[in-house]
Amino acid sequence: MKKSATYPSLSGKRVFITGGGTGIGESLVASFAAQGAQVAFVDIVRDASEALCLRVAESGAPAPLFRHCDITDIPALQATMAELAAQLGDFDILVNNAANDQRHQTEDVSVAFYDQRIAINQRPMFFTCQSVLAGMKKKGAGSIINVGSMSWHAKNGGYPVYTATKAATVGLTRGLARDFGAHGIRVNTVTPGWVMTQRQLDLWVDEAGKADIKRNQCLPGPLMPDDVAAMILFLASDDSAMCTGQDFVVDAGWI
Repeated sequence: MKKSATYPSLSGKRVFITGGGTGIGESLVASFAAQGAQVAFVDIVRDASEALCLRVAESGAPAPLFRHCDITDIPALQATMAELAAQLGDFDILVNNAANDQRHQTEDVSVAFYDQRIAINQRPMFFTCQSVLAGMKKKGAGSIINVGSMSWHAKNGGYPVYTATKAATVGLTRGLARDFGAHGIRVNTVTPGWVMTQRQLDLWVDEAGKADIKRNQCLPGPLMPDDVAAMILFLASDDSAMCTGQDFVVDAGWI
């Protein structure tokens, strides 16, 4: 049975997570709370998010704070983050997790669809980083983790605008790591492989998909949300104090 690490430096830290209601985000909210962190998160899925907050509170961990928010609405996202920071205190940790990997073909992409993919998968990452900057500068410390994707590393087809936005994640991470580093703020990317979230299982993990996983992963078995959360916890903690500007891949050896 796998035994998870405990990071004393995460206890009492204030964490903001996008897309925290389901999938990898759900695991992140529960994992940070289990470390004693005060977690705030946004999602467009209300019922699952509220159920998650109740479940975490019943476990004895600090109850997370959930706000319904469409992250494509940047003013609403900024206002929500400001309201939560006013309630909890300035954030110590930011995890940009929210994304949407809707499949699409090049021939079918309109300007409106392209802009929508940018609005979901790329634009919020910048503005959440901008929103936490002043508070982290005051503290002289902070950890930002941007969740990427193995899709573009593996040259996956079938969603070219998505792969473009996820490749841009690494560029944002590396540029901000340079700009923020003088203030003690670390910025890293975590790149998951094919994680067995319920969405992936429902939509794409058929027998052919299982065979693809078996063929491409070096390690056998399913890659789970908790495996990605474990790396993000490490990068949020003081144990990774000198890690910044890097891309940490959690994919069972696929790429």
